[in-house]
Amino acid sequence: MDIKSLLNEYGYFQGFNLAVAEEVKAISDTIPNEEFAKRKCLFDQTVVTIDGDDSKDFDDAVSIKKLKNGKFELGVHIADVSHYVTEGSALDAEAYNRGTSVYLVDTVVPMLPEKLSNDLCSLNPHKPRLTMSCIMKIDSMGNVESYEICETAIKSSDRFTYNKVTQILEGNMSARNQYAEYIEMFEQMRELALVLRDKRMRQGSIDFDFPEPYFTLDENGKPVDVKPYKTTISHKIIEEFMLIANETVAKHCKLQEIPCIYRVHEDPEREKLERLAKLVKSFGFSLKVKDKVAPKTLQSLLFKADGTNAQTVLGTVTLRAMMKARYCEENLGHYGLAKENYCHFTSPIRRYPDLATHRMIKEWLQGTLDERRKTHYNKYTKRVSEQSTETEVNATMAEREYNDYLMCEYMEDKIGQEYIGTISSVTNFGMFIELPNTVEGLVRVADIKDDYYNFDEDSLVLVGERTGRMFCIGQQVNVKLIKVNTELKQIDFAMTEFVSDNLAKEVKKKSGKPTGKRKKTRKKKYRSK
Repeated sequence: MDIKSLLNEYGYFQGFNLAVAEEVKAISDTIPNEEFAKRKCLFDQTVVTIDGDDSKDFDDAVSIKKLKNGKFELGVHIADVSHYVTEGSALDAEAYNRGTSVYLVDTVVPMLPEKLSNDLCSLNPHKPRLTMSCIMKIDSMGNVESYEICETAIKSSDRFTYNKVTQILEGNMSARNQYAEYIEMFEQMRELALVLRDKRMRQGSIDFDFPEPYFTLDENGKPVDVKPYKTTISHKIIEEFMLIANETVAKHCKLQEIPCIYRVHEDPEREKLERLAKLVKSFGFSLKVKDKVAPKTLQSLLFKADGTNAQTVLGTVTLRAMMKARYCEENLGHYGLAKENYCHFTSPIRRYPDLATHRMIKEWLQGTLDERRKTHYNKYTKRVSEQSTETEVNATMAEREYNDYLMCEYMEDKIGQEYIGTISSVTNFGMFIELPNTVEGLVRVADIKDDYYNFDEDSLVLVGERTGRMFCIGQQVNVKLIKVNTELKQIDFAMTEFVSDNLAKEVKKKSGKPTGKRKKTRKKKYRSK
């Protein structure tokens, strides 16, 4: 696939213009002592980065202390990109235009040039780096009792991967012997992360666990394997620490009236919730739709479905009923996380909103955020929110399109092979089938020869007119790969036999809807064109 053409289609370019190159060239490789004198230096603290095996830009590091009273002091230390990327510079204009880094499987298009993203701003081990820190005292129930947001300098003690931390925490003796001095620290991190997650769940936060593909490529960039990306306890540690830091910073900006680019997730639309309520009823669950449905209500629904045949379908349709998260200059809250205050603060190397929020907080810290600057930033945050939302969508689409291409390339020599898959989506023209390795393809209605199938929009099922057989999300089916089109990025399956009709029977029974010849009327009839 022509990666360059794909990126250009979405407005991304791998190189940087001359003006940006000149500015980067002029940036000193060393940090002057007077800059350290202005900051809280944390060189004596044990601070570590935890990232993926192939990560090169480390924009967050963490530290922890368990205090004598049983509480925790958590430090989340974020690269101070705003020190190097100043407002009005060519670097800033380019970062604004890109909005985000784009992560393809074997290629990264960074928001910032490599000298910054992989070197000066990256929190590489044993090197002094400028940071913005959110240092929080957290009690045993996960409440932030006090915090400090400040300009700091750190020196990362070591670089850890998710795999290595997981090995340490799961008792791998080789890893524990190698990093014996860090064992207590990681165990404290796990303890606090579980406390924070428990509090988040009590508040009604909704977690969707849909696997992302992980590709293994050969030396020519061709995929030789694809499987679900495995998330572990170490991923959850970093996730919870970044969430609490982002929430604390957003709350601080609101209280201090600091302009901020909030990450918002608005309440679902009533019409979508009403459709969801009809669907969950067909599975024997209930959802009361009032003027407002609290996140905890949807969370409770998903918990009840956990472990049942309806788990996949309810998770999928609940996600589709929700609004898309976006950036906004107004604090509208985050529905999915069940948080009143939320922003992005923790990834300024790869996301422009984080960089912009750092910039505004620093002016407040330095006492220069007067009314004139607030007026300026109120316009700035609106512009950045719109641009960043758009560029995020473009980056996501580019990443998904490239993943789809790699899946096709991986499957193209497997024509005729049979698989057991799960129906991930049902439409009027067919069903999308997801294999255990995350590859997804389409079974077209026209290719199901045993009956004539009608689509029921309310229940999201296909119903056989003669047999009454039903196909619904979450049902297992046996399929054969019949066609792969890498150019169009399409994979076609054909049904071979029906492995499990239990879920469909359950839907039919609980919905009380007549099927097959008994059906006098139906909503719509679809024929494949």
